[in-house]
Amino acid sequence: MIAGINGSEALILLVIILIVVGPERLPRYAAQLGKFIRGVKQSLGDAQEKVREEMNEQGEDIPWEKFDPRQYDPRRIVRDALSEDADTAVGGVAGATSAVAAAATMKLQPGEAAPFDDEAT
Repeated sequence: MIAGINGSEALILLVIILIVVGPERLPRYAAQLGKFIRGVKQSLGDAQEKVREEMNEQGEDIPWEKFDPRQYDPRRIVRDALSEDADTAVGGVAGATSAVAAAATMKLQPGEAAPFDDEAT
C-alpha cells in the first residue's frame, strides 16, 4: 500500500475512484495504469543495465539500494536536521545559526545601525 495510508483510507479512495471513473471504465484504466508501471519498471531496468555496461567492472560495485527513493522518510530527515545531534555533527553551523537567530531578534536603540549590510538587498 502507499506509505502513510491505512486500510480504511485506501478503501475510501477506492470507492471515490470507482464513483469518479465509473465501473465500466475502471478495468480499462486499471490496465493502462498497470501497463504504465510495467513500462517505467522496464525503463529503470534498462537505465540500470546501461550504467553497468558503461562502467564495466566499476558498475558491479554500485549499491543500487542506496538510490531507492522508498528508503527516505521526510519526517526522519527533518527530525534529524532539527535535532541537536545534527547541529553538533555539522560543527560550526549550530553556533552560526544561533548567532543569526540572536541578531534577528535583538532590539536596536533609536538611531542604532542594523548589524547587517543594508545595501546588500
